[in-house]
Amino acid sequence: MTKIIKSERELESLQKNLEYTNKNLKVFIADILPQKCCTRENMEDRMLEMESLVKTFGWVVILEHVQKRSLPDYNTYIGEWKLDEMIKEMENLGANLLIFWNILKSHQIYKVNEKLKKIWAKAWDRVDLILKIFEKNAKTKESKLQIELASIKHMWPRIFGMWMELSKQWAWTWTRWKWETNTEIMKRHLRKKQENIKSQLENFKKVRKLHRESRQKKWLKTVWIVGYTNAWKSTLTNILTKKWVLVEDKLFATLWTSVWKMFISSEELSEKFRKKFRISEYRWLEILVNDTIWFIRDLPPELIKAFASTLEDSIESDILVHVIDSSDPKIEEKIEVVENILEKIWANKKRIYVFNKIDSLSSGEGDLEIENFIEDLKEKYSSLNPIFISAWKKLNIEELKQRILEEL
Repeated sequence: MTKIIKSERELESLQKNLEYTNKNLKVFIADILPQKCCTRENMEDRMLEMESLVKTFGWVVILEHVQKRSLPDYNTYIGEWKLDEMIKEMENLGANLLIFWNILKSHQIYKVNEKLKKIWAKAWDRVDLILKIFEKNAKTKESKLQIELASIKHMWPRIFGMWMELSKQWAWTWTRWKWETNTEIMKRHLRKKQENIKSQLENFKKVRKLHRESRQKKWLKTVWIVGYTNAWKSTLTNILTKKWVLVEDKLFATLWTSVWKMFISSEELSEKFRKKFRISEYRWLEILVNDTIWFIRDLPPELIKAFASTLEDSIESDILVHVIDSSDPKIEEKIEVVENILEKIWANKKRIYVFNKIDSLSSGEGDLEIENFIEDLKEKYSSLNPIFISAWKKLNIEELKQRILEEL
C-alpha cells in the first residue's frame, strides 16, 4: 500500500473506524461448507442472504468465498493458508472488509483482524453486520438502547483481544487504589453501562405495560404482525390501517414497534359481534395493528434478549398474524424460523397464516399457473388454514379482515 502508517496505534484506529468513513466499502464474503450437514443449495441461499444484508448497509460485494471443510479452523475459522490467499485477493481488488456468515469466536476474529491490518482491512462476523445495520437504521431512543445493549453483549468476549490488555494502571475503588489491567477497567465500565441501559429499558417496559392495560380497559383488541424479514409486513400494515409505516425492499427496514388503528364498519360485523362489543350500526370497530421488528434465521440469543421488551407485546396480543413470502423457495424453513423465535419468547396466541406476494408467483404462463401454484401451497400447508393475499395489489385483503374478526 502507498500510504505510510505512523504507528501501530494509528493503524488500529483506521481499522476500528473503517465502517464510519464516507467511502463505499468493497466486501468479501466468506463461509465454510460442512461436507456432511449442509448442501450446496443451502449454502447459496445463505450467501444470497448475506449479500442482501451487505447491500442493505449500502456496500458492494465483490467476491464470495466458500470453502469445503469438515470443521472450522480453531485459529482463523477458514484456515491460515486460505486466509492468506484471500488477503492477497482483497489487496489486489482494493477490498476493505471481510465478512463471515457464521459467528466467530473472540480469538478467531482477533487473529483474522491482526492479519488484515497490513492491508488496512477489517473482519466482521454476521452478528457484527446485523448490529451495524441496526445502528444505522434505528430511529427511536428505545431501539437505540436495545441495539447498544446487544452490542455490549456481543463485544464482551472480545475484550481480551484489545491491545489495552497488555498495560496496567492504578484505579480508585471505594476504599483504596488498586492495580488492575485496562481490560478489567473496560469490563467494569461496560458492566455499569449495561446496567444503566437495562434500567432505561425497564422504564420503557413499564410505559408499554401501562399502554396495554389501558387498551384492555377500553376493550381494544390487538393484532400483532410477525414474519421473516422482507415478507412485506409493513406494507400489509399500511393497507389495513391506511397509515404510513416505513416500507423498503430490503432486510431490517423496520427496527421498532409501531401501533396503528384498523377501523371496521358496523356493516361488516355480525349481529353477535356488535352486541358483544356494544357497537351501534353507525359506529366503527377499532382494532389495534402492531407492526414489529424482523425475524431472521440463526438469530443469536443476545439479540432476542436485547429486544425482549419490544417483543413482549406479542405475548399480550389477541391474535398473531404470521406473514409469509409465498414466492420464497425456502418457505418451509422460514416459517420454522419464525415459529421457533415465537416459542422462545412464549408467544402462544392464536395465529393466522397469511401467504403474501401471490402477485409475484407468475412464471410466465399466466393466471392458471399462479392458481395451480396456490392450490399446491394450500394443500401442502392445509394444517395452517392459510389465506393468500397480495398486500402490494390489495388482493384478498377483505378476506383477511373477516378472518381476523372470526378469530376475535
